[in-house]
Amino acid sequence: MFARLRERAEQRLGGAVEIITIQEAGLDGFWLHRLLESEGIRSHVVDAASIPVPRRSRRAKSDRIDGETLWRTLSAWLRGEPRVCSMVHAPSPEQEDSRRLVRERDSLMRERIRESNRIRGLLAAQGIHGYDPLHRNRRVALDKLTTGDGRPLGSQLKKEIMRALERLELIMAQIARVESERAELLKGDEANAVAMRLLELKSIGPDFATTLALEAFFRRFDNRRQLAAFAGLAGTPWRSGKIDREQGISKAGNRRLRKTMIELAWLWLRHQRQSALSQWFFKRLAPDKGRPGSDRKPNRRLFIVALARKLIVALWRFVTVGEIPEGAALKRA
Repeated sequence: MFARLRERAEQRLGGAVEIITIQEAGLDGFWLHRLLESEGIRSHVVDAASIPVPRRSRRAKSDRIDGETLWRTLSAWLRGEPRVCSMVHAPSPEQEDSRRLVRERDSLMRERIRESNRIRGLLAAQGIHGYDPLHRNRRVALDKLTTGDGRPLGSQLKKEIMRALERLELIMAQIARVESERAELLKGDEANAVAMRLLELKSIGPDFATTLALEAFFRRFDNRRQLAAFAGLAGTPWRSGKIDREQGISKAGNRRLRKTMIELAWLWLRHQRQSALSQWFFKRLAPDKGRPGSDRKPNRRLFIVALARKLIVALWRFVTVGEIPEGAALKRA
């Protein structure tokens, strides 16, 4: 189709014609973008949430209207207006494939939690508490259980729980295989250099190192603002006239990376208490640092997000230019 359109346009204009396309980032991934570029077509992938739309409570929507909006957005981008939208930088097929390891483990961990909670819920309805489906002797312990009123488990309930345990054991076996592949990623001649570099710091283990290496530091960032926006840790100010307040983080970036950084920030406070970042956190939470005239204490949850934003920037500098975070301790060789 594009070849026919190009031929007709070149006949009408009497010269060479370049085809430029734009599409919204979605569930189709980047295969179409790569296909177009392989055929010599300049392709752009745009973040749909970054395209300006009318602010009416009810706005018209159709494929034609959306197509015209994309066309105007692309025209403004080509004119040199970078703030008209946010274009997505498509990862290479190799980079995209390497992230499957971390994401599969994350998905399997959620499935394990769901199955174990379901088993606990079935037993709680019979007045049974304290049973651990993840324990190695879970099947032996199941045979010894009695209900809250002293009866043995019903036959159908016991069969249902046994089938749930089989699913749980399959999930646990798959998690073990994924973690074994992750261990291979951290050793040998083809080890991930960024992950190995992050492992030198205390408080960072294999899970955090591989997640940061494969979800964030696989690509290049021009400045710390781009990195914070990619992780969804950038601030969203509201400034108009005399109004000047902060609405919190945007949460528009990589959700998995944002969750990882907040978890790592708590561990950083535990294992890197002497670092400048931890000292900044403890100083901001001092009792005398609350709002003037207010008895409310500083909110730890707000400041841990700020610490996560500062920490990911410090780690980015550590893996790119070798700058060790101030006061941070390295693991012993």
